[in-house]
Parts: sequence; C-alpha cells; structure tokens
Amino acid sequence: MAVNTRVLSGSLVAALVISVAGGYALSRSGDSDSDSDSDVAHITPGTITVETGIPTNKAVRGEKLPTVDLTTTNGNDVSTADLTGQPLVINVWAVTCAACKTEMPALARVQADLGDTVRFIGVNTAKNDSSALAFAADKGVKYELLSDINGKFTTALGITGLPYTLFVAADGTIVAQKGIALDEADIRATIASALGS
Repeated sequence: MAVNTRVLSGSLVAALVISVAGGYALSRSGDSDSDSDSDVAHITPGTITVETGIPTNKAVRGEKLPTVDLTTTNGNDVSTADLTGQPLVINVWAVTCAACKTEMPALARVQADLGDTVRFIGVNTAKNDSSALAFAADKGVKYELLSDINGKFTTALGITGLPYTLFVAADGTIVAQKGIALDEADIRATIASALGS
C-alpha cells in the first residue's frame, strides 16, 4: 500500500495548526463572572466545555470561602476562617507557573497602592521554602504568603489550573474568581466592582 506523502504532510500541518490554536485558546481562557447560566465558569471541575474543549475550574462565586488550614511561612497552621473580616484578594500560585511570574508583580503593585484597605494573600500550592520566598520577593511581593501543602484549599475550591485569584467580601463570600493571569488594570477593576474598594 503506497503512502501519499502530500496527504500525510497536509494532515500533519492541519494537526499542528489545531494544536497551536487550542493552546492559544487555553492560554486566553479563564473563569467568567457573568450571571449567565451558560457560562463556562458554571461547569464542574474536570468536565470539558463545549466552547473550548478545555477543563475548567469549579464555579465558587457566591459561596463562602471554604474553611481549611493553610501553613504560614513559620510553619504554623492558620484557618481560612481567620482570614475574613475585611475584603480579601487570594492569589493561588506556584513557582512552576509561568503566568504567575507575570501576574505577581501586578498584584504586588496594587497591594502596595491599596495598603490595608484590601488584604492580599498569596497561597503557594507547595511549601514556602527559601526558593519560593525568594521567587515571591523577586516579584516585589510584600503581602502575606501562606501555603496549601496538603492541597485541601485547592481541592475544596476545585482549582484545576493556575494562576487562580479569588476576590472575597469581608463576610467570607467569594464575589469573583479569575482563572487567568491578571494584569494591574484587571485587578483594580475587579476589586472596584466586586469589593467596592
């Protein structure tokens, strides 16, 4: 049986184009905060969306922040229940997350500008060892860093991809979630619209 190299080459090129387009769509996708029931953000984690074919984070907007223990940089446990009482921006990150490298400086600038009006917390998916702390410091991070060593926080929230940012009202209600890398304008706009700060 003869192989038609022209057909084979065309098929390989088509597969490459589809792969690149899918990768681009994945990099631009995120969680939506609109009220439409057909939104991608309303699909349970691990399911594949019809719109993109990409797994999504669980929709948690409107829910209370789950109560789990996180670990401080000193190795002590702190309950997420103790974090509420003022508006929060919680950014889940990892040293291995390429998009986190560009997002963290933007979060650091907004936090420095807002001061104590909104509490910023970075939650590392691994232990905040010296290399993780140096990584965060290199990005200008001066806000509180905790870690989710046992994965209880990410599991409770159904997080399937990083970076991931929650905007939480003072009473502990999650008012917005973002599963994409945010720039400074996005962070400020979401804080203004979701937290009123």
